[in-house]
Amino acid sequence: MSRNHDLLVVGEVYVDFTLPKVGAESKLRLGGIVHAARGLWAIDASFSVAAVCPGYLVDQARAYLERLGCSEFIWMAEVKGAPNVMAIGDPTELADQAYQDILRGERSVGYRGEVDVLKAYKNCLIFPGKYDLTVLRSLLAEDIQASFDIAYDLPDLQLLSSFKGNLVSIITSTSSPMFLEKASEDMSSLLDDLRELSPQAILLKENRGGSRVFDLLTDDIDEVPALLGETVNSVGVGDVYSAVFSSTLDAGVFDAGWKAARAATCYAHTTYPDDFKRDVQRSLALSVDQMRGLGGTVLPWHVRPAFQIYFAAPDFSYIDRTHLEEALRALAYHNFRLRRPVQENGELLPQSSMHEMRAAYLGDLSLLEECDLVFALPLGRDPGTLVEIGLALTLKKPVITYDPLNENANTMVIAGSTVYSDKLDSCLNGLFETMSKLRATRL
Repeated sequence: MSRNHDLLVVGEVYVDFTLPKVGAESKLRLGGIVHAARGLWAIDASFSVAAVCPGYLVDQARAYLERLGCSEFIWMAEVKGAPNVMAIGDPTELADQAYQDILRGERSVGYRGEVDVLKAYKNCLIFPGKYDLTVLRSLLAEDIQASFDIAYDLPDLQLLSSFKGNLVSIITSTSSPMFLEKASEDMSSLLDDLRELSPQAILLKENRGGSRVFDLLTDDIDEVPALLGETVNSVGVGDVYSAVFSSTLDAGVFDAGWKAARAATCYAHTTYPDDFKRDVQRSLALSVDQMRGLGGTVLPWHVRPAFQIYFAAPDFSYIDRTHLEEALRALAYHNFRLRRPVQENGELLPQSSMHEMRAAYLGDLSLLEECDLVFALPLGRDPGTLVEIGLALTLKKPVITYDPLNENANTMVIAGSTVYSDKLDSCLNGLFETMSKLRATRL
């Protein structure tokens, strides 16, 4: 054990329970900072854990983390009144993941007395939770070098003020409530607030659109691409990203970002730890220059609304809207600018006149010409949607076709579409990749 060299991971241990869904595996595993620990184990980093959890989880968490190579398990604070069980509605993050922290309103957290050992650590990664950060600061070494993942459970940046002068990096994501409140339209205000805390670097994780790393010592910015594939389970992916980033900062903030992105990608593709570690080791065998040469998908959050997406679908009030609403939620969650012709130009009544139909047709056609690409959902083999796909192809606009019921497996639709799939995950990936390429042509 070398407390001077270990990265101390601080935060809550949860039990993650992925709710059963048709065609999807229900999953139960240790979560919270255990996700971060898996990332450190995968890169053979030395680490210890200061855990906040209920008493019933201590022995299991300690034993599991020791198998991952955790040098020291410190039960820092006890959770009472709640089981620290997180129910997860959408593990693939097509849209909001619908986390439900069971009995969260009944939770209380109390620090334990046997935590003097915390002062021996020089580097830490902290995931805020329902525990007092001011008290935590008093328990850590005066010269501690701390990184914070503030994606969740940090309602006010002032809670980090006691760490000013000791911050190495601050990490957040575009799904963070604080980001959505302060920086959804413009990043500058949040960046200014974060700069006030004097970190050396800021990492913004942007989901399938990659990440941005801000080096505040040089005022340089690097865009780190995402490597998109089938998302098996996105729960904990951001924690792995933060852990690997924090652990590799000595190599430089930009290199750390590229390595961490690779590790996080591997975590999204499997929930089996041994497969995850094997894939990480293979991926990180590449040099950062080689990673840069391979590229990937880069589509920052604030760039996405600049591209207009024509929503080709029977977007009518009288049909079963289950798949429509699923797609609309996903596109809104990822900050895409959707143009909905039925909403903008009106829904025609069954007995509409030729004049009314002609006006709607011309309005929809004009809107289609304005847009950069098309997201098509031809439910019920809707003839209007299929015509819109054909018109878009004639106009040489990329078409992403989501066909959840496999009703349109036609050569012209499949071959003409940039992406054709019955899986929304694949269509979202295709949309990110296509828009990333469009953006590259405009830079």
